[in-house]
This record gives sequence, structure tokens and C-alpha cells, in this order.
Amino acid sequence: MGRLIGAILERGDIVALIGELGSGKTCLTQGLAKGMGVAENVPVVSPTFTLINEYPGKIPLFHLDVYRLSGPRDLEDMGYEEVFYGGGIIVIEWAEKIRDILPAKTLFVRMRYIDENTREMILEGPGEKIRKLEEILK
Repeated sequence: MGRLIGAILERGDIVALIGELGSGKTCLTQGLAKGMGVAENVPVVSPTFTLINEYPGKIPLFHLDVYRLSGPRDLEDMGYEEVFYGGGIIVIEWAEKIRDILPAKTLFVRMRYIDENTREMILEGPGEKIRKLEEILK
């Protein structure tokens, strides 16, 4: 699913991942990176301690993990606008912590752990992105 989403993303898109530990947020991000054409030899790992990783590609992928932040104010102190409006694609793990500052065009992916091999995903966001995904999945 990550590869499919990654293939339709465009410069400036924001993907907000919401889900408990173990729901597959980092795994989905790895798929997004592959779908965007990030090289196979580039490790895509959760930036829990660094807060942000950048992965090179035709369009840069910025991977944020805001788990350790207390809210939007912490992100503002980091100067997030530079990343949000820097011309790349942004994927945010634990996005519910900063939902109030995310633009209306954000693609939200809610993930839920069902069992070891099964996850539930609910996508909400811009109509054109949802329609593209529906067409691909048909």
C-alpha cells in the first residue's frame, strides 16, 4: 500500500500517519519511499530520536516522527515551516500530536493493528488523491 501511495505523491504533499505502536507506520513509510523512487540501498528508519530524516530522490522525502514532542509548539520551535514548504514530500508519524497545524490538503492514514499479519487503514484527504488510489486499487 505504501508503494501505491508513494507513486501518486507530488511535490509539497503531506502524509500524516496516525496509529498505535506496532501499527505499521514506519513500514508504510518504507513503502512510500520505494513508490517515490528512493534507492533500495537507502535505509528508511523511524527518526524517533533525530525527529527528521531526509531521503534523496527525484523529489526529496522528509520523514518526521513527532512522538517525543508535546505538541505543535515544539514543532514550531524547530522551524517546521522550512520543511513543510521546502518543495519535498513530508511523511509524519504520530501526526495526531500536531494535527492542528497541518494544512487542509494533508492525506491522513489511520492505521490499526489487527494481528501479526493484518492492519486496518483508513485514508482521508484531498479528493483527487483518494480517487487516484481507488482507481489503482480497482
